[in-house]
Amino acid sequence: MQKKKEAFDYEALKKKTLDQFRSGKDLFSKGGAFAPLLKEFLEAALQAELNDHLDNEDDEQQNRKNGYTTKQLKTASGTIELDTPRDRNSDFAPDIVKKRETILATSLESKIIGMYGLGMSFRDISSHIKDMYDTDISASTLSSITDKVIPLVKEWQARPLDSLYCMVWLDAMHYKVKEDGRVTTRCVYNILGITTEGRKEVLGMYISESEGANFWLSVLTDLQNRGVEDMLIASIDNLKGFAEAIATVFPKTDIQSCVVHQIRNSLKYVASKDQKEFMRDLKPVYQATSKDLAQLNLEKLEEKWGKKYPVVISSWQRNWDKLTTYFKYPAEIRKVVYTTNTIEGYHRQIRKVTKTKGAFTSDMALLKLMYLATKNIEKKWTMPLQNWSITVSQLSIIFGEQRLKLII
Repeated sequence: MQKKKEAFDYEALKKKTLDQFRSGKDLFSKGGAFAPLLKEFLEAALQAELNDHLDNEDDEQQNRKNGYTTKQLKTASGTIELDTPRDRNSDFAPDIVKKRETILATSLESKIIGMYGLGMSFRDISSHIKDMYDTDISASTLSSITDKVIPLVKEWQARPLDSLYCMVWLDAMHYKVKEDGRVTTRCVYNILGITTEGRKEVLGMYISESEGANFWLSVLTDLQNRGVEDMLIASIDNLKGFAEAIATVFPKTDIQSCVVHQIRNSLKYVASKDQKEFMRDLKPVYQATSKDLAQLNLEKLEEKWGKKYPVVISSWQRNWDKLTTYFKYPAEIRKVVYTTNTIEGYHRQIRKVTKTKGAFTSDMALLKLMYLATKNIEKKWTMPLQNWSITVSQLSIIFGEQRLKLII
């Protein structure tokens, strides 16, 4: 049955607009004077689409208009009752508001994905949408909307990378994920690089059940397959086999184990009453001006503490070459690479977003949120590292013009 359309009262709209304009009310918000225009526009656009559809069909089919169907459409102006025109053959497929579409993508979906990327829970998002737009959206609907990010995540994970990165930090984060009705621990491997222009870039994130050198090898191989030919300096934690995995894929890369990780691990084996004095004796080792002086100070540390804490001293001696790589660089480069502070700063920003979450429902749910958080973080990475022009000159001297041909 053909539904009679009511005429739009433009005089009433004019009066309401002026009243709200004088009072300072948002004309496009819930109850705003311009909110009904969206309904008017969408229905007119749908009618035009149907007319075009019928004009392009063969006359023999004798297809024609067949009244309207009504559906609730959730928008940034609230929930509106939309009259969608029908055709007799039921083959009209509108583009502006598709069949079975109940949320207007251009108005609400971007807001929902944005809020999700800031770490808001589905419950909080639903409450916010209700307060702001007088629209009810279920958790399952919100999940479906955020799932639209998945193709972007996969595309981002497989994107081509630069052939050379000057510095790269590799570190892992741990999260809880539900799997087969139980909660398990997942390890997220993150790689943060410095481009030849001196800007930060997250090269990738990978999920595994645990942190291990074998998985890191597969991660490094993936970077190579995506176009990375060389990395000058890699800063890592002290995971066993990690350095060997890097050397297998990128044999020319200088490897620097994180000194801060080494210090933290050392203090685990030092009694609380000795920690302050031990740290006072340890500082001259890693704060030395040269590797030779650092070696001399390590020998002094062994003389004083070697018998009481042999495991700690042995660890420093065993990892000495990887811990002291930074001594070959000028002071400006040392500050950047001798710890994994750069990537840990990125991790802190990620945790601000994920800290409200308990166990994620799946690996992809975890990746979705980390991807959105990363894209927000990267918006702030617009400038090169401080004094990058000086750093580039120093790198060209240390590593030679052939390896830095893309920079100089």
